Amino acid sequence: MIDLNKNRHSVYKLQFHLVLVTKYRKKVFNQEIMKRLKGISYDLFDKWNLQINEINGEDNHIHILFESNPQTQLSKFISNYKTVSSRLLRKEFSHELSKYYYKPFLWEPSYFISSTGGTTLDIIKKYIENQNEPTK
Repeated sequence: MIDLNKNRHSVYKLQFHLVLVTKYRKKVFNQEIMKRLKGISYDLFDKWNLQINEINGEDNHIHILFESNPQTQLSKFISNYKTVSSRLLRKEFSHELSKYYYKPFLWEPSYFISSTGGTTLDIIKKYIENQNEPTK
């Protein structure tokens, strides 16, 4: 059974997979920076009333599996996330990151996001196809 979320006006289950890549794919994340990035991520997602289900990355990118609510404008959230995480990491790890970036960069301007769900598109399609049409 799918664990659904509810608010005043809706019942929902919105899950997303977000991938952010460092500017020029520079390999800037070490264990310490990645640990701090995860901490920043949990704080920011919590402030936006979003829930991280899984987060991990490598030396030049991060994957975040998270749940959202219908009111969140994902593009605004992602822009805020990239701005705040970049600013905090560049401040706290300026010595390490200045080796790679002389301008205040961390993330590529683009990102990858996809919706995920507890069921396949084929099952949803069949469910919709099998709805009883109105008789009148």
